[in-house]
Amino acid sequence: MRPWILCSLVCLVACDCEGSSSDTPAPPVERPGIDPLPEVEVNMDKVFLGRRLFHDPLLSGDGSVSCATCHSLDHGGAESRATSEGIGGQVGPINSPTVLNAHFNFRQFWDGRAEDLAEQAAGPIENPMEMGGSFEDVPRNVAEDEWYATRFTSIYGEEDAVTKEHIIDAIAEYERYLITPSPFDRYARGDESALNEQQQRGYALFRETGCTTCHQGVNAGGTMYQKMGVVENYFELRGGELTDADMGRFNVTGDEANRHFFKVPTLRNITLTPPYFHDGSQESLEESVRIMARVQLGKTLEDAQIADIVAFLGSLTGELPEHARLPEADAIPERVRTGEPVVEHPAATGDGDEEVLEPSPDEEG
Repeated sequence: MRPWILCSLVCLVACDCEGSSSDTPAPPVERPGIDPLPEVEVNMDKVFLGRRLFHDPLLSGDGSVSCATCHSLDHGGAESRATSEGIGGQVGPINSPTVLNAHFNFRQFWDGRAEDLAEQAAGPIENPMEMGGSFEDVPRNVAEDEWYATRFTSIYGEEDAVTKEHIIDAIAEYERYLITPSPFDRYARGDESALNEQQQRGYALFRETGCTTCHQGVNAGGTMYQKMGVVENYFELRGGELTDADMGRFNVTGDEANRHFFKVPTLRNITLTPPYFHDGSQESLEESVRIMARVQLGKTLEDAQIADIVAFLGSLTGELPEHARLPEADAIPERVRTGEPVVEHPAATGDGDEEVLEPSPDEEG
């Protein structure tokens, strides 16, 4: 669908259709809604492997940055900074979106340049401003860690199993595992007691206002591109100079019609992930709701309405899956990057005579 068609649809859905020549009241518009999260089947051996890779700075050029640096489980799978900080203290141009429930996005990254989680996982590792690694070096560095060497061989069944493709596959499998069912999902499946009165009122208002025109589906977003500032120029309202990151999808396609278009972000766990928007310009969720209603839908919300919508958004905050966090038994060892082999994981070879293929006690079950 062309971007201008999307804009037209948003404006039409947001319109109150006043001024009709008919005296007959128009029937209520059936708004799209948010669907409950489905279950996702994963290979838990790959999840455990990908979990450690996700948290391991070994994948970066100087051993200082990991995937978790910008996608913290303690911050809703996103980061607390306005924009990312990468290798060597370099400050990136854009706010890292949450990795939680990212499996359900139709594309990855704000500008949609990655087709899926595997393609997304590969990008930051070699980005010179992010992790600054190289897939000429990373597989070799990973293979020198006996914990990894043992598990890659066990899972992928090859003598030289530590490859770029397998590293990416394991990280992507871990990210697929990061699904966070919430009280809203219970409500969407019929349990009305899962949301309190204000949250239910907020969800109704969220739909009536037109927010679900873009924030819909199982991820409350992540299903389309949309212009930042459909009704009113967001960047004029924000102030400051435009950056390359503000160009959005245009940076990928070079098509003028895609300028300032971004993948609609998920609203799941949104209460945990300030600052907001691609530029990290807003710390307040209440103010972010106010701005979105204004620039996307041309509507001015009262404080009480915003409070109801924010209460509803809180119902989208979910629980991390049981094995999302890296257990202490699999903690990343300290390594000295001197060209010498990396330090072996203390549990990699047991007493030195037998291989350890089973997950740690925290992983079982």
